[in-house]
Parts: sequence; structure tokens; C-alpha cells
Amino acid sequence: MRKYLIAGNWKMNKTVSEAVSFMKILKGAIANTASVEVLLFPTFTALYAVNNEIKGSDINIGAQDVFWGEKGAFTGEISPAMIKDTGCSYVLIGHSERRQYFGETSEMVNKKTKAVIAAGLKPMVCIGETFQDRENNSTFKIIEKQINESLVGLTAEQACSVVIAYEPVWAIGTGKIASPDQAQEVHVFVRKIYSQMYKDASEKIRILYGGSVNPDNISNLMANPDIDGVLVGGASLDTESFAKLIKHFNN
Repeated sequence: MRKYLIAGNWKMNKTVSEAVSFMKILKGAIANTASVEVLLFPTFTALYAVNNEIKGSDINIGAQDVFWGEKGAFTGEISPAMIKDTGCSYVLIGHSERRQYFGETSEMVNKKTKAVIAAGLKPMVCIGETFQDRENNSTFKIIEKQINESLVGLTAEQACSVVIAYEPVWAIGTGKIASPDQAQEVHVFVRKIYSQMYKDASEKIRILYGGSVNPDNISNLMANPDIDGVLVGGASLDTESFAKLIKHFNN
């Protein structure tokens, strides 16, 4: 059985001191996480300090991005080994904001995914269509292309280590959200495409939903069998709202 996963992406928010303070409060607010894996993606600058703060807890951390090279003349970039050294266990790859603002392609996502796995870290690979794609009835075409290009060339074992996050771009930070039926439909499709690539791995991987998730809409989303958790943006910046989301899985 796939264990639920709730992940919070802080994006470009929180200083080191703010991040540590958040974790101190969160640890006290969530006594039981047996039913769900809790994961947060702080900024690069806060990773080491946050890892020190969460030691002894069930909270995991990940980095928001990575470069595929091991080392070298790549000013401003962070390697998988550097990320692992801070205490991370995951890396977020291919978020729509990386694709939109920084020109990240699915080919780059594929390189990053392979580098992350080789370093002993777990990749969370983001996919999702724009509003125009959905209006043009191109959602499934876009999703299939992103999966095929972003996750090609993995071994059977590597394929099982991937987490896929479906985030419709039109729902990220907008307050809009895909209906539970819309989300489930895409998640079933994602699992189908992944099964064509990696057979049994499709039943082992977790597929998360992301896009304006909050304590008021999580119950309806999580009623679907192919939604294995959520990737949360704004609601993960507040300890009270994020703790409420976590507690949903333990009710």
C-alpha cells in the first residue's frame, strides 16, 4: 500500500530564522504522523539549519531545485551531493515556475532526475497543463509528453523511486482548484502512461495533487484512490493551516 505524502513548497519565502521558528512550532503541533509522510521544501539557505531543527522528528526536507552536474564551473548552481550533505532526502524538479520563468525543459528535468537518483536522493517531478491547454482539450497530450520526456531512460528500480506531482498550472496560487473528478482523471492517466513505460512501477509510485490545496478542500481531493497526497504552496507557509492538512491524514 502506498503511504500518503504531504509536501510543502515554500518557494522564495522565509529567512533562516523564520524557517527554524516554523519548524519548532510545527513539531509541537503534529504529534502523530504515522499515516502520512511529511515533507517540506525550504529555500537553499535554510536547509542545513532546518535539518538540525527537525532531527529526531518524522519530518523530512527537500531542495526546491538542483543542477545535474557533480561539480565544476557552474556559478550559482547546487549539485545533488551538496543538497544531500544538508540532510535532504528529496529534490523538487520541473516545477511549472522553473519551466515558465527560467526556461527549464523536460530534457533538463530528465537530467536532473537521473542525477538526483544517482546521488541517493528521491526526485519529485512536477507536471501540469496551462489553462489554455485545458481549454484546447490538450491536457492529456501535454501530460503524456511531459512524462515521456521527463522520465525516460530509468531502470526499473529507479522508476519506483520517483514521486510525480500533478499541478495544473492554472490552479497554482490562483485559488482555483481542479475538481476531485478532474484530478482523479488525470492521476489515472498518469499511472497509465507510467505503466506503459515501467510496468509494475506505476502501482508503486506516489502521485500527488498540487494547486491551491487548503484545509477546506483536501477531504474531497483525498477521497480519490489514485491521489496519494498533496503538494502544497501557500498553505504550507502557515503552521496552523499546514498542521490541519497533516492532521487530515490521521483522522
